[in-house]
Amino acid sequence: MPSLEEQLSVLMRGVQEVVPENELAKKIQKSIDTGVPLRIKLGVDPTAPDIHLGHTVVMRKLRQFQDLGHQVVLIVGDYTAMIGDPSGRNSTRPRLSHEQVMENAKEYQEQFFKIVNREKTEIRYNGDWFSKMSFNKVTELAGSITVAQMLERKDFKTRYTNAQEISVHEFLYPLMQGYDSIEIKSDVELGGTDQKFNVLRGRDLQQREGMEPQIGLFMPILLGTDGEQKMSKSFGNYVGINETADTMFHKVYNIADNLTESWFELLTDKPKSEFSDLIKKDILQAKRVLALDIVSQYYDAAAAEAAAEREKAIHSGNELPSDTPEVKLAAGNYGILDLLISIGAFASKGEARRMIQNSGVKISGRIVSDFNEQLMIDNEAVVQVGKRKFYRVVLISTLL
Repeated sequence: MPSLEEQLSVLMRGVQEVVPENELAKKIQKSIDTGVPLRIKLGVDPTAPDIHLGHTVVMRKLRQFQDLGHQVVLIVGDYTAMIGDPSGRNSTRPRLSHEQVMENAKEYQEQFFKIVNREKTEIRYNGDWFSKMSFNKVTELAGSITVAQMLERKDFKTRYTNAQEISVHEFLYPLMQGYDSIEIKSDVELGGTDQKFNVLRGRDLQQREGMEPQIGLFMPILLGTDGEQKMSKSFGNYVGINETADTMFHKVYNIADNLTESWFELLTDKPKSEFSDLIKKDILQAKRVLALDIVSQYYDAAAAEAAAEREKAIHSGNELPSDTPEVKLAAGNYGILDLLISIGAFASKGEARRMIQNSGVKISGRIVSDFNEQLMIDNEAVVQVGKRKFYRVVLISTLL
């Protein structure tokens, strides 16, 4: 195994918090001295089958542990997923059937192993122990924490204060995640910062069982392409790892400028010295390098370069992104605001007016400056909104 200093220099990159901070080095040194790899836990609930770059922040850290000689244990939460993690939620999640969860798990694992080494991963399903757990053991587990302690958790506290329902089974979720750590004898559990309450339950329960407690290692939540909210499919600000190379490059290249440094740190292995100065000198070139690196991870260098050339053509106005939506309209005369609403570019005319005032709307390459303008749509047209959004308008009559 590499030395303690070498391991920490790799493992601490991008980490937001370690709990307790002083114990990680001790565990690693003990592993080096004994030759016994640490058991690194990640629990995933396959409530949906798709993985985006936000999920990969923790997965990349798992791969680093593997490359340093440690054992990764992936817990597929086939039982916890039926409850649904209440972290960050303001309402109870809809319950999934076991069949739904297992179907999602198949696709999730295929994407997971694009990042983590399959051959060096131990896969466990927590239904293996929860399906056999007696009700007496369930009540014993529930007795390990008080309602007051549960309500210290921010999302539970907020819901309780706002008189929003909290189902009793949601209180079981952190305890179930914690019990997983006992079953697999976890040394380190990884998670985003939103998982801190859950991860620390594992530490508490291990101590109650007389086990050496695990370390919690927490990664920051990746902001989405808009630079404002966490990456999420529901916010539309995500980059999926199963998207085409062109789409992936286009989304990464067009991220908000303020994201570039954190994305380099959390999503690539490039040394800080290689990207810090570049970001200051030439932000567009920095984002090009970032996009090339990320696309190469999921495809290859040739595919990344081809995507970069296509993106260059898009910005010069010679091509459209491969994921450009096609909108069907009848030929006729349209007010520009009505047109923008019809194709789904904006939710309201007020938003459309503001974008036009900021010269952010183009029709077939021409900047629209008058929001009272009337347009005759009698041929195919391309509508561009801002830097990132394109719509291909196709006449219904031409499709018949």
